[in-house]
This record gives sequence, structure tokens and C-alpha cells, in this order.
Amino acid sequence: MVSEVMLQQTQTSRVLGPWTRFIETFPSPTSCADAPLSDVLRLWSGLGYHRRAKALHDAAKMIRDEFAGEVPNNVADLRRLPGIGEYTSNAVASFAFGRPVAVVDTNVGRVLARALTNRTLKDREARVEANELLPRMNVASFNQAMLDLGAQFCTSKPRCATCPVSRTCKWNLEGGPDPAPRSASVSRPQSTFQGSDRQVRGQVLAVLREKPQSIRELLVRVDGVDAQRCATLIAALVADGLVEHRGPLVYLFGEWRTLSFAR
Repeated sequence: MVSEVMLQQTQTSRVLGPWTRFIETFPSPTSCADAPLSDVLRLWSGLGYHRRAKALHDAAKMIRDEFAGEVPNNVADLRRLPGIGEYTSNAVASFAFGRPVAVVDTNVGRVLARALTNRTLKDREARVEANELLPRMNVASFNQAMLDLGAQFCTSKPRCATCPVSRTCKWNLEGGPDPAPRSASVSRPQSTFQGSDRQVRGQVLAVLREKPQSIRELLVRVDGVDAQRCATLIAALVADGLVEHRGPLVYLFGEWRTLSFAR
């Protein structure tokens, strides 16, 4: 579950190091739930989209309190957890527990649209097609094969010449416009990261990982942010439950209480 949450909108190469550190620090949901969110946010360094860290922390608390510290083994219960949507619940159910459910992400969406149907697929259509493809045995291995096929061959710029299913791929055989870019689960181009609020939020959190800071210190440490923008972003981070503003200082959420107890 940790790896699937970290892999949302993040390349595998960026996840391996943080995942290893996270699992070493929190070997169980309860150990994560019992820690302050500030500890989780520090381990999230380099991954971005920090609301995922809070959602994972909230999910760990729910697992501790409602599931006796054990990750649920079925899709319905997994979907109840914060931050766990359809893809992640199916992936955890399939890869961790062998449940016979299809896993449909960007990579699989391209394979379904091109190789199987040669047409643009809506969300529901993609799910139906994926589930009809499932074998009776070794569903987890099949799901992984579909993911790998999309990641290594049926990419945004497809490698049809070396693709192992090119001889049966409907798009390769029939031709026509590429059906993948507009299909369900296929990622749309993201907005520019450089200079975006997302980048500045990440910089603010990176500075706060070192220690609590005043607004004045943040203005000095964070590139390209004025007082108004900094105040707006801090307010948004507070609303997201990622930081807390106590007196003159801004803290990672949960750190103020930890430091208060330490004193």
C-alpha cells in the first residue's frame, strides 16, 4: 500500500529510496499511525504531492483503529481508507492479496485502447475490458504484465517495432489515429512545474523539514515568493493539514506538540 501511494504521479526511480526509508522507519501501519505527521512528512522528502503523505498517515490511523492494525484485504474496505481510490485499492488487493480484480492505470489504459480495441475508451469501458481480460489463475502476474507492457512498449511514443503483442495489436493492424491520448486512465499533460504553487509549496516544506521557521525566514529561504504569495501558500498548507502556524513560527503538522512535550 505504501509503494502504491508513493507511485501515484511519481516515477519508480524516485520512489525506491523514500520507500525503503519509510518501511524501515514504519514497519507496520500502527507504527506509522502512532508517529506525528511531521515524521511522515520528513520521510516524504523528494516525492512531492505531500497530501498523499497525510492521507497515508490518516489511513494508517484508520487501519490501527478499525482493522486491528492489519491492512484490509478486499477492495471495499481498502476504498474506505483516506487517499485510496479505485486504482490503488485494486492494485493492493491484487498484488498483496491475490484478489481477482483488474488494475487499470495510464499504462494499462494505453494497452487497452490500442492493442485491444483501437478506439478511445471511457472510464467504465476500460474497466469492463480490463476485467474481461483477466485469466482464471495468476491474476496478479497478469496485471503486472499489463503494467509492464504499457510502461516498456506501449508508451506515449509507442515502441511498436519491438512490442511483443504487435502482431495482434488492433491499432497496429488497422491503423488510424492513436486512440490512447484521449482514453480513460491515460494521463493528460501536467501544467508547468517551474515557478508553480506546487513547486513553492515543496520548497516551503523542505525548509520546514530542517526546523520550524518564521515567515520572515521563509521569505529569505524560498525562491521567488513575496509576502502575499507566501501567506497564501502557508494558509493553504494549514488548510491541508500539512503545517501549523503557532505564534511567530510555522511548523510541520504535529511537530509543535512534539517539541512542546520535549520541553
